Amino acid sequence: MAQSTTLLRIAKLAEEQWGLVTRAQAENEGVPRSTFERLITDESMLERVARGVYHLVGAPLPDHVELRAAWLQLAPDTPAWERSLDQGVVSHRSAAAIYGLGHLPADTHEFTLPSRRQTRRTDVRLHRLALDANECIRVRGLLVTRPSRIASDLLADNEDPEAVASVVADAIRGVYDYPETFADSLAPHAARFGLRRGDGLGLLRWLLDLTGDPAAGRWIEEARQPPGEHDRSQGASPSRTGA
Repeated sequence: MAQSTTLLRIAKLAEEQWGLVTRAQAENEGVPRSTFERLITDESMLERVARGVYHLVGAPLPDHVELRAAWLQLAPDTPAWERSLDQGVVSHRSAAAIYGLGHLPADTHEFTLPSRRQTRRTDVRLHRLALDANECIRVRGLLVTRPSRIASDLLADNEDPEAVASVVADAIRGVYDYPETFADSLAPHAARFGLRRGDGLGLLRWLLDLTGDPAAGRWIEEARQPPGEHDRSQGASPSRTGA
């Protein structure tokens, strides 16, 4: 295979994946293993980011590159734009970091899958949970849980309520998700905090009170609005999340 043709195939894959490509994807495109190895060693056109994941030299290095590489490792044969929920969704602290919500450290890369998976990586944590399509959205090419689901997952993971409250307030303030959606997602956790079972609105109010945000009262009133008042099909502001 001519080098120019090989590079074109790899570049086309990398262009849609933030300059990243997996060895498995290249092989699926017909790039011989020996040719791929030469691009890494002799040609120095690919640099290793994680096991089986490489960055095309000269392409801009994306934000959260280590998280993106770890996500690609979950289904190395499948291009990012074809990934489904079953192949892994960025969640918990990692998802909050992608949105820039709250202040929880995200040194461990967290993903949610519907079935049990194991990993040898000490910096990757896999959660076995069921996700609905309306609980996830694409953010700059990554499949990520919506902020309302992030808050629910963090509480289920026994994170500090004040830290979760900061995530909630940041998300509502930035219009990444809506108050009534948070009330729905928080409802299963209400009893744990001494509230009436299923009282998601009460738990939302308690969390927002922890933040002391002056807009909390207005957000609670918005959360009382009938379902469908906001266009939930968008999930978040397109200008914020990206394609």
